[in-house]
Amino acid sequence: MIKPLSPTDAAARLDEWWSPRVLAEVDDAYVKVARVQGTLAWHSHADEDELFYVLKGALRIELEDGVVELGEGQMCVVPKGVRHNPVAEQECHLLLIERKSTRHTGDEVTALTRSIGEQRRPL
Repeated sequence: MIKPLSPTDAAARLDEWWSPRVLAEVDDAYVKVARVQGTLAWHSHADEDELFYVLKGALRIELEDGVVELGEGQMCVVPKGVRHNPVAEQECHLLLIERKSTRHTGDEVTALTRSIGEQRRPL
């Protein structure tokens, strides 16, 4: 049965920083929500673009050639192969759209890296 979803409510229920959860699937992509604060890690995704949409708060995405500042209701797409480092000075809630093959922190593995199995856990 098709049910309405609230990404804003789902993100607010999360209890871990930088631990995205799959909210829905659209063809070969996942729609995820995350609750973030602090710094994730410098990384890239060789074969996948990554869409960031800010539901609440603000996000800074550091790039090798600049910075993208996002506020509530704003989004950007980090193209495949572009090294980036997401940073949230204060609590921030995100909606992410990524292909199912996208690894959380690309080839970088840190204590914050989450497997797709972890990301698919029920909210």
